[in-house]
Amino acid sequence: MLFWIFAAVLTAAVLLLIVPPLLRTAGSGPDREEFDREVYRDQLDELERDRARGLINDAQAEAARAEIARRMLATAEKTAATGSVAPRSARLLAVLLALVLPAGALAVYGSVGRPDLPAQPLASRNIEQERGGPPKSVLAAMDKLKAQLAENPSDIQGWLILGQAYAKMGRNGDAADALRHAVALNRDDVEVQGLFAETLVSANDGMVPEEAVAAFDAVLAKDPKDPRARFFAALARFQAGDQQGALDRWSALMAESPADAPWVPVVRDQIREAAVALNLDPAKVTPQPLPPEQKEQAAQGGQQAAPNAQGNGTANAQANPQGNAAGQDEMIRGMVANLAARLDADPSDVDGWLKLARSYGVLGDTAKALDAARKARERAPDRADVQVAYANAVLQTQPRNETPKPLPEEATSALRLALKAEPDNKDALWLLGLDAMMSGHKDEAAAHWGKLIAQFKPSDPEYILLKGRLDALKAGG
Repeated sequence: MLFWIFAAVLTAAVLLLIVPPLLRTAGSGPDREEFDREVYRDQLDELERDRARGLINDAQAEAARAEIARRMLATAEKTAATGSVAPRSARLLAVLLALVLPAGALAVYGSVGRPDLPAQPLASRNIEQERGGPPKSVLAAMDKLKAQLAENPSDIQGWLILGQAYAKMGRNGDAADALRHAVALNRDDVEVQGLFAETLVSANDGMVPEEAVAAFDAVLAKDPKDPRARFFAALARFQAGDQQGALDRWSALMAESPADAPWVPVVRDQIREAAVALNLDPAKVTPQPLPPEQKEQAAQGGQQAAPNAQGNGTANAQANPQGNAAGQDEMIRGMVANLAARLDADPSDVDGWLKLARSYGVLGDTAKALDAARKARERAPDRADVQVAYANAVLQTQPRNETPKPLPEEATSALRLALKAEPDNKDALWLLGLDAMMSGHKDEAAAHWGKLIAQFKPSDPEYILLKGRLDALKAGG
């Protein structure tokens, strides 16, 4: 009953706001025409007085009287045309609104309303689900899974599913507890060990605890090339104060990673941070990654060496590693020279120029890398990846100082163009945030990195590093 009283009061209030102005319009019509007619009558009287006093003659009086009569007639016609129609329309509109609004409200509520729905006290509502949490069906399935694991704690697959479900919900502590059971059941599974250790780091706000260090060491004992374990093992050393040990491990990871590996930008930044902490020139201690063409070879851990220009096979490469390295370098330079010659003949290949710029960067020829990136930019200025490649080429030509400085304007302008073409470009967001931080614009840096961190999962190493950077900005760092 209270609902209907409230609805009636609300409807009446709306009608009071709309109907009275219409009725006032309908009843107020005195109108300008009536006033004008009164003025014209006064003018006729004044005209008769002027003629009686001899101020005007009869011809002038008749002419003036005819003009005044014409104006009075025009006023009467205007009143007939508008003075009665408008008020009648206004009254009709007021009556229609007074009837249609309540009837329409009842009709809408009758079709979509739920008068039989009982009140929902706060204690009985699923606030978590209303805030975007997992549906009740998911929570029920998790409860069922936990009950099954209580009866059968040796179900490794169940613990993995439970841990991953908790991780997706952001409950990293619970996820780590579930994955700890999975690790205890199978310590030989490096994937489970790595997932458990990474979840521990997420649960500790980016810090690598001792338990995670032990898990990453177990992964590296079985797979020394695992990039995730290598990265976090170095991060643990850095957080423990061993900047040199962390720098050595990150540098080794960078040198053995393909240039297009997703972790390369993060590793490069960590190398820079460690170098600055050690008062070293980051440019001198940051190795170049492998060319993208060698990605498959790098993933195999270097087990199969590429033949050199003279056709030496794998056996000769293993027997003479120095000669193999020289042969690989000669082969790479030959490939780069062939690519450059092809682009000179057909300069319209934008992707070819980008590939050439990366290749020159790997070889350390920064001037030629910048020139190739510039030619790609001239041909495709609207491509975000082209603008980012140009900015990176500019940065490679810059001398490095012990104290990080803002990026050159030539690079930041290219990065802004990249964001204009692709607002979520990860490289542009990261570098512009870094430039803003080094320029003292912490709010701008937080805005760029906040947009960037939203593109990663909490379990991603990029997320962990960005969260640490954002927390440092909030703390005034």
